[in-house]
Amino acid sequence: MTGYGVVAIEEGTPIYVASGCIQTTGPDFPSRLKDIFEGIEELIKQYRPDEFAIEEVFVARNPMSALKLGQARGAAITAAVTSDLVVNEYAARRIKQSVVGSGGATKGQVQHMVQALLNLQGIPSTDASDALAVAICHVNTRWQLKQGTP
Repeated sequence: MTGYGVVAIEEGTPIYVASGCIQTTGPDFPSRLKDIFEGIEELIKQYRPDEFAIEEVFVARNPMSALKLGQARGAAITAAVTSDLVVNEYAARRIKQSVVGSGGATKGQVQHMVQALLNLQGIPSTDASDALAVAICHVNTRWQLKQGTP
């Protein structure tokens, strides 16, 4: 399963558009990578984003998990690049800092702040919340660059 989040930008403020999870149902890992690629491709066709942002790969305790995560990211990035979108990558600590104010924030804190920042009625799933947090971080980063602040 891979989370996604789509936001619009109004005067530097992220506005919620959509979020959810791409379900992977393939019988083996390569088929699940195809599910991710096609799911991202379909979201791009549906929402027609101008930009694409994704969390950088991090070193996990389990090397095999890190490799699989990297391959899943590769499938998502490939879908974005084949749709002529520039890919923006952000470290997990930077995303948490941007959304919560602390690079060491918990998943629960991220969920709460995503809900508050986007004025959501309910708390999104952790995967959707993480994806929306990446989108919020990207909006904040782009706005700061536009305003000339680091």
